[in-house]
Amino acid sequence: MKSRKKITPTAFYNSKITAIISISLVLFLLGLVVLLSLFANNFSTYVKENLSFDIVLNDDMSDAQIKKLQNTLHSTSYVKSVKFISKEDAASQLEKDLGQSPEELLGFNPLPAMLEVKLNSEYATTDSIAVIEKSVRSMSANIQEVQYHKDLIRMVNENMKKIGLIILGLATLLLFISYALISNTIRLMIYSKRFLIHTMRLVGATNSFITKPFVYSNILSGIIAAFIAIGLIVWLLYYIAKDVIDFTQLIDTNSLIIVFVSVLVFGVLISVVATWLAVNKYLRMPVDDMYYE
Repeated sequence: MKSRKKITPTAFYNSKITAIISISLVLFLLGLVVLLSLFANNFSTYVKENLSFDIVLNDDMSDAQIKKLQNTLHSTSYVKSVKFISKEDAASQLEKDLGQSPEELLGFNPLPAMLEVKLNSEYATTDSIAVIEKSVRSMSANIQEVQYHKDLIRMVNENMKKIGLIILGLATLLLFISYALISNTIRLMIYSKRFLIHTMRLVGATNSFITKPFVYSNILSGIIAAFIAIGLIVWLLYYIAKDVIDFTQLIDTNSLIIVFVSVLVFGVLISVVATWLAVNKYLRMPVDDMYYE
């Protein structure tokens, strides 16, 4: 008599562990794309908020008038910060850049005092700055000029839009790939139980009764895989921040929470959908077809 082939607990747990590892690696890649999207958004905000324009002031403008203008700028919704640069500070900076004092070269300081203004990111566009320029000029009669780099601002905005579209496309593509890989992994696990599903159906078990254990089991697998993926992401971020580059200004705690929650949600959601579809496939399949699957 031929011995019957049995699925041992060891083989079952090995397949379960393999599935969890496979899912965790896919979720790790998915988490990196979410992290990259948030990083790009924060980087865009950081770059835009470090684009500044200069308000050149008249030499006869008093300290009280300068302070009043600073306070007026601070009270607006579009200004992030205002820094006063005196004639002496401007001359010192030029001396550092050129290696020679402009006063020694010309006999006087030709540089004007100015205010360096940095905007909130949503206002750092050429159209917005053109409107802001008119508003700023109306704040004081002692403003000589408002200087900003139109081409640089336009280039930054265009490049940030392109980067955003590329990351969005990559995220969408990887989401479909992730679903396909996780779905195939779960389908292979349920494939080995297709005759068990058929037997349960023969003894009168309802579809929901048959489906629930598989769904709950794979939800747990998805959660475990998600935490493994989160651990890998934390390790990678720690390694990069320690040995490669410090990016702590661009990735805050809220961003990390969004990444971790996204990985967990994707892990559970994809596992539930893939399990439900796989089990229902065998619930509807005639038993003869199961031999040819």
